[in-house]
Amino acid sequence: MASGTGSTDDHDFCDHVDRLRRQWAREMPDLDTEPMAILGRAYRLSNLVRPSIEATFAEFGLDRGEFDVLATLRRSGPPFRLTPTELYTSLMISSGGLTHRLDRLERRGLIRREKSAADGRSVLVELTEAGVSLAEGAFRKDMENESAFLQVLNAEERKTLAGLLRRLIIGIEADPAQGEQ
Repeated sequence: MASGTGSTDDHDFCDHVDRLRRQWAREMPDLDTEPMAILGRAYRLSNLVRPSIEATFAEFGLDRGEFDVLATLRRSGPPFRLTPTELYTSLMISSGGLTHRLDRLERRGLIRREKSAADGRSVLVELTEAGVSLAEGAFRKDMENESAFLQVLNAEERKTLAGLLRRLIIGIEADPAQGEQ
């Protein structure tokens, strides 16, 4: 392969990103497309697994955003309660976007909103028993589903990949000009 296209150990083993990089190498041979080898694959991977993940949540009557709210509350530990500010900061969404999600979840009996005993002006969002049960069921099914995708890698490969991705994300997050703060 041409320089900047990223060679593989087995030239017959080629994915969508390899094909794109070869096309760019032909059209712009002076440009190094190495970032596509990693970031392009991360983007492609996300697009490939997203439909399955969303279908899993749909089995539980949830969309991704609703699941994210339930999961954030569930993993906060007993009593599975956070302020709206804690929720939208954790979810990195607007307060308006969160309010819409909370309205839907409250109508379904999965959360309740109560005035804070400590500050009557503040509201707390808490999972109901039904919300805890649904969050746990959806998360278990999601992990089972996502685990199936990873079976093409052995345990050591999964550990190595996870470590490299962690290192990349930490590096990007540490540079405010590059990533989210």
